[in-house]
Amino acid sequence: MAIEFISRYRGFSKINHLGSKKEPFLFIISYDKSKIYVEPLKSLSGDIAYSFDINSRLDIEKKAILEKYPIGYKSYLNYFYKVKEEIKRGNTYLLNLTFKTKIETNLTLFEIFARAKAPYRLLIDDSFVCFSPECFVTIRDNVISTFPMKGTIDASIDNAKEKILLDEKESAEHTMIVDLMRNDLNIVASDTSVPKFRYIDKIKAGDKDLLQVSSRVEAKLEDNWSSRLGDILDSLTPAGSITGTPKRKTVELIDEIEPDSRGLYSGIFGIYDGLNMQSAVIIRAISKEKNSFYYHSGGGITIDSDPKSEYQEMLDKIYLPLL
Repeated sequence: MAIEFISRYRGFSKINHLGSKKEPFLFIISYDKSKIYVEPLKSLSGDIAYSFDINSRLDIEKKAILEKYPIGYKSYLNYFYKVKEEIKRGNTYLLNLTFKTKIETNLTLFEIFARAKAPYRLLIDDSFVCFSPECFVTIRDNVISTFPMKGTIDASIDNAKEKILLDEKESAEHTMIVDLMRNDLNIVASDTSVPKFRYIDKIKAGDKDLLQVSSRVEAKLEDNWSSRLGDILDSLTPAGSITGTPKRKTVELIDEIEPDSRGLYSGIFGIYDGLNMQSAVIIRAISKEKNSFYYHSGGGITIDSDPKSEYQEMLDKIYLPLL
């Protein structure tokens, strides 16, 4: 990557500084917060492109090809049951288990960025692209809102919406994440509420549609929130929807169990425009390493999780959201 990442301390301090000046800027925060990019929009690197508008896409006529080379099911089971054992020990109740899958595609990262039908997109040089469906946090009129996504089903299944909403395992998993995000917002704000609980979004996933369950959690901030925006983001990351609960212990277990470093995947990126802030979770992301492409994906594991279903969900989330 040609852009310059700085340390956690310098990064969050710079966010506080720019926020206190009401200076518009872009920020990118890796999953473990060891790498942070913060730069005013007026001096943004030419190696970065971003979009928070699902309609700002380019029409590139080129049929997309995608081949996946995921971890084998037997190998997946080894990691799955490690998580199940930690759940039985009471060390975690929900852990988002992810894997790095090698892929092959005829598209460049720029072409994927330009064509992706996704509300949150990020391109870094010729090394990383994200086309995320998941908002992380927005701040508008002193109200901070987060929109955790948890629960996915193939939309082609009969009565898919009813099945995902009535599934006890999925309901419990989603409720745990909403509760976690309420607790997180309570750290940085007050008067936390859940105005919208378990609603359905439809996501285009390559040649199929997925239904994703989301909720809205919000709280009130003080007038000077922009001067401590770095502290707010530090307190809220990594995102609960891609870690689990209890968060601190679950993050430790993820570091122990997952075979690959997440890097930027499952971090966050966003913009502050001088008045408001919006951000997204870095999921549905492809990294380029030594001329090979890799795609991270996974899902939340609970005591009731079925390994075949979880493995299939990991595969379903490997897609190119192109028209």
